[in-house]
Amino acid sequence: MEDKIFMSIVVGIIMMCAVYLILSKSLLRIIIGTGLLSHGVHLLLITMGGLPKGEEAPPLLGEHSAKGYIDPLPQALILTAIVISFGVTAFFLVLAYRAYQELGTDDMERMIESEDHWE
Repeated sequence: MEDKIFMSIVVGIIMMCAVYLILSKSLLRIIIGTGLLSHGVHLLLITMGGLPKGEEAPPLLGEHSAKGYIDPLPQALILTAIVISFGVTAFFLVLAYRAYQELGTDDMERMIESEDHWE
Protein backbone atom coordinates (compact mmCIF):
# COMPACT_ATOMS: atom_id res chain seq x y z
CA MET A 1 0.00 0.00 0.00
CA GLU A 2 2.87 2.38 0.73
CA ASP A 3 4.22 1.82 -2.79
CA LYS A 4 0.98 3.01 -4.35
CA ILE A 5 1.02 6.16 -2.23
CA PHE A 6 4.65 6.86 -3.15
CA MET A 7 4.00 6.27 -6.85
CA SER A 8 0.91 8.48 -6.70
CA ILE A 9 3.05 11.29 -5.30
CA VAL A 10 5.66 10.72 -8.03
CA VAL A 11 2.94 10.78 -10.70
CA GLY A 12 1.57 14.01 -9.22
CA ILE A 13 5.01 15.65 -9.36
CA ILE A 14 5.55 14.49 -12.95
CA MET A 15 2.16 15.84 -14.02
CA MET A 16 2.79 19.10 -12.18
CA CYS A 17 6.06 19.55 -14.10
CA ALA A 18 4.30 18.63 -17.35
CA VAL A 19 1.56 21.22 -16.86
CA TYR A 20 4.20 23.85 -16.06
CA LEU A 21 6.05 23.04 -19.29
CA ILE A 22 2.86 23.01 -21.36
CA LEU A 23 1.97 26.51 -20.11
CA SER A 24 5.34 27.98 -21.16
CA LYS A 25 5.99 30.12 -24.25
CA SER A 26 8.53 27.91 -26.01
CA LEU A 27 7.18 25.37 -28.47
CA LEU A 28 9.91 22.85 -27.59
CA ARG A 29 8.98 23.04 -23.90
CA ILE A 30 5.35 22.42 -24.80
CA ILE A 31 6.34 19.29 -26.72
CA ILE A 32 8.48 18.05 -23.82
CA GLY A 33 5.57 18.76 -21.46
CA THR A 34 3.15 16.68 -23.52
CA GLY A 35 5.62 13.80 -23.56
CA LEU A 36 6.10 14.09 -19.82
CA LEU A 37 2.34 14.19 -19.30
CA SER A 38 1.90 10.98 -21.27
CA HIS A 39 4.63 9.28 -19.21
CA GLY A 40 2.85 10.38 -16.05
CA VAL A 41 -0.37 8.81 -17.28
CA HIS A 42 1.49 5.59 -18.10
CA LEU A 43 2.89 5.44 -14.59
CA LEU A 44 -0.53 6.14 -13.13
CA LEU A 45 -2.10 3.31 -15.11
CA ILE A 46 0.58 0.79 -14.17
CA THR A 47 0.40 1.80 -10.51
CA MET A 48 -3.36 1.49 -10.34
CA GLY A 49 -3.20 -1.81 -12.24
CA GLY A 50 -1.48 -3.34 -9.24
CA LEU A 51 1.75 -5.28 -9.23
CA PRO A 52 2.19 -8.01 -6.63
CA LYS A 53 5.19 -8.03 -4.32
CA GLY A 54 7.23 -11.00 -3.27
CA GLU A 55 7.26 -14.64 -4.31
CA GLU A 56 3.81 -15.40 -2.94
CA ALA A 57 2.07 -13.54 -5.78
CA PRO A 58 3.42 -14.50 -9.23
CA PRO A 59 2.07 -12.60 -12.22
CA LEU A 60 1.24 -15.82 -14.12
CA LEU A 61 -1.54 -18.33 -13.68
CA GLY A 62 -0.43 -21.47 -11.90
CA GLU A 63 -1.27 -23.68 -8.98
CA HIS A 64 -2.07 -20.71 -6.73
CA SER A 65 -3.80 -18.60 -9.35
CA ALA A 66 -6.60 -17.27 -7.15
CA LYS A 67 -4.47 -14.74 -5.32
CA GLY A 68 -1.63 -14.33 -7.80
CA TYR A 69 -3.43 -13.32 -10.97
CA ILE A 70 -2.81 -9.88 -12.43
CA ASP A 71 -5.10 -8.28 -14.96
CA PRO A 72 -3.08 -7.81 -18.20
CA LEU A 73 -5.41 -5.11 -19.56
CA PRO A 74 -3.58 -2.10 -17.98
CA GLN A 75 -0.28 -3.36 -19.36
CA ALA A 76 -1.77 -3.75 -22.83
CA LEU A 77 -3.30 -0.26 -22.62
CA ILE A 78 0.04 1.21 -21.60
CA LEU A 79 1.83 -0.50 -24.47
CA THR A 80 -0.70 0.94 -26.90
CA ALA A 81 -0.49 4.37 -25.28
CA ILE A 82 3.32 4.38 -25.55
CA VAL A 83 3.12 3.77 -29.30
CA ILE A 84 0.48 6.45 -29.75
CA SER A 85 2.38 9.01 -27.65
CA PHE A 86 5.54 8.30 -29.66
CA GLY A 87 3.67 9.02 -32.88
CA VAL A 88 2.12 12.20 -31.49
CA THR A 89 5.50 13.42 -30.20
CA ALA A 90 7.12 12.74 -33.58
CA PHE A 91 4.32 14.68 -35.31
CA PHE A 92 4.72 17.59 -32.88
CA LEU A 93 8.48 17.69 -33.47
CA VAL A 94 8.05 17.78 -37.26
CA LEU A 95 5.38 20.46 -36.92
CA ALA A 96 7.60 22.54 -34.65
CA TYR A 97 10.57 22.20 -37.01
CA ARG A 98 8.47 23.33 -39.94
CA ALA A 99 7.08 26.27 -37.95
CA TYR A 100 10.62 27.26 -36.96
CA GLN A 101 11.71 27.11 -40.61
CA GLU A 102 8.83 29.32 -41.72
CA LEU A 103 8.75 31.83 -38.85
CA GLY A 104 12.29 31.73 -37.48
CA THR A 105 11.20 31.41 -33.85
CA ASP A 106 9.72 28.92 -31.42
CA ASP A 107 8.20 31.57 -29.14
CA MET A 108 4.43 31.24 -29.16
CA GLU A 109 3.79 34.99 -28.77
CA ARG A 110 5.99 35.81 -31.76
CA MET A 111 4.24 33.11 -33.77
CA ILE A 112 0.88 34.71 -33.00
CA GLU A 113 2.25 38.14 -33.97
CA SER A 114 3.63 36.82 -37.25
CA GLU A 115 0.27 35.18 -37.96
CA ASP A 116 -1.29 38.66 -38.04
CA HIS A 117 1.11 39.65 -40.83
CA TRP A 118 -0.09 36.77 -43.02
CA GLU A 119 -3.66 38.09 -43.14
